[in-house]
Amino acid sequence: MPERTSPETPDLSGRRVLVVEDDFYLAGDTSRALREAGAEVVGPVPRPGPALEVLAREDLDAAVVDINLGEGPSFALADALKRAGVPFLFVTGYDEALIPQRLSNVAMILKPADKAAILEGVADLWRVPAIK
Repeated sequence: MPERTSPETPDLSGRRVLVVEDDFYLAGDTSRALREAGAEVVGPVPRPGPALEVLAREDLDAAVVDINLGEGPSFALADALKRAGVPFLFVTGYDEALIPQRLSNVAMILKPADKAAILEGVADLWRVPAIK
């Protein structure tokens, strides 16, 4: 089991979390933080198409999703995660005004996001009921 980063680090042990981020360094930092909190990281995946394939074949507990994966803002993956009942949050540089109304209840962390904010955001996904 990975060593926890601090006493305040949420315990994500046993959780499978998909990381969808096209920036190599951000994807690595996010994945590392999640692993340090005990999560099993699926990915990171840099594009929506491969992320949809992962969603179709993997059992996931949550996802951390960037809105812009190199091709401009896209919400197809978010819509698919919502249909599949997989809780997720956005980590993005975009303003919340860009988020479509149908996804307005999705938590959003603005970049540059620190490790603690991402871990708390993921942990919060299970502290409130999922909206389908």
